[in-house]
Amino acid sequence: MMNDLNGKRDALARLVGKANRIVVFSGAGISTECGIPDFRSPGGVWSRYKPLDFKTFMSSPEARREGLSRFLKIRDEVGPVEPGRGHAAAARWHRASKLTGVITQNIDGLHQRAGVPASRTVELHGNGTYAHCLECGRRHELDWIAEQLEAHSGAPACVDCAGIVKTATVSFGQSMPVDAMRRAGEMTRDSDLFLAVGSSLVVEPAASFPALAAQLGVPLVIINGESTPADRLAELVIHDDIGDVLEAV
Repeated sequence: MMNDLNGKRDALARLVGKANRIVVFSGAGISTECGIPDFRSPGGVWSRYKPLDFKTFMSSPEARREGLSRFLKIRDEVGPVEPGRGHAAAARWHRASKLTGVITQNIDGLHQRAGVPASRTVELHGNGTYAHCLECGRRHELDWIAEQLEAHSGAPACVDCAGIVKTATVSFGQSMPVDAMRRAGEMTRDSDLFLAVGSSLVVEPAASFPALAAQLGVPLVIINGESTPADRLAELVIHDDIGDVLEAV
């Protein structure tokens, strides 16, 4: 396996240059330079604001209020963020008509803000920049949620159907979105280069897509700060700063 970092970057540049159907699979590491912490790390956000699982959230208005309150505390602590160099790289490949799409484990919406259309972005774990009604699907903004929590007891209800309102994320214990899983599979099968960027590749079923790419013979590149269980499957592994690597390419 190639050990020289500059050699690895050159090899990545060659792979990207030849590819016409790139898929970027992104995890938390692509967004840390934007100021969004890796929630799972020791001392991370989840150690202070433990998320409620889906069953608990649905159990009562009090639990839903607590779950929404915790989410808003995390949002306020993280503060405003902008897309990073990794997001910008994926957007450049889209503009160059080399990107099939992005499959992301992240809920920050930064790929779309960088310029990758929502139609080419698969959010496996949902989106944390807004809420929605679990009954009718109506979108509700987080600022509205905050206003409702401050003005009323209990949990806010949908303004259209009075249904349960939840952040548009996939909680622990909640079923994975069928359409997102289908689209991610289709993107993977259609790719001619699969870049796994900033993911530990241990969270299933999301981590199955890089493995599927390798199984299909699609060149798999892993760019991450630390080793992953899928490194042995990859044609190229780069353990370096994600922004530095993708900005150079």
